[in-house]
Amino acid sequence: MAHLGDGFKDIFLAGVGAMAITGEKTKELVDQLIAKGELTVDQGREINSELKHKAEEAVTAVRYDALEARMAAMTPKERTEFAAKAAEFAAKANAEAEGASDESGGEVSGADAPETGA
Repeated sequence: MAHLGDGFKDIFLAGVGAMAITGEKTKELVDQLIAKGELTVDQGREINSELKHKAEEAVTAVRYDALEARMAAMTPKERTEFAAKAAEFAAKANAEAEGASDESGGEVSGADAPETGA
């Protein structure tokens, strides 16, 4: 009977060993999945950032294309008046953004002033 007991003992120890190995391998697998998941999340963030940037560029391009088309339909006098009004709006927005402490007296600098064609 001693041999039968040794057989059960070996089977029991083999089962415990299998559970230990399974636990170790499971931990390794979980760690690998977490690492790949983190990588995927980082890649997703990067892709999202790129898509957002491209969408902003597309919106800007459409906005400028629409403005260009509208201005092409204007007479030279209408374009001059439009540019003057746009400069006025820009100066107002800049002054508000600076907390109404515009040191240049509300004037638009030469670099910011739109060309009037005159």
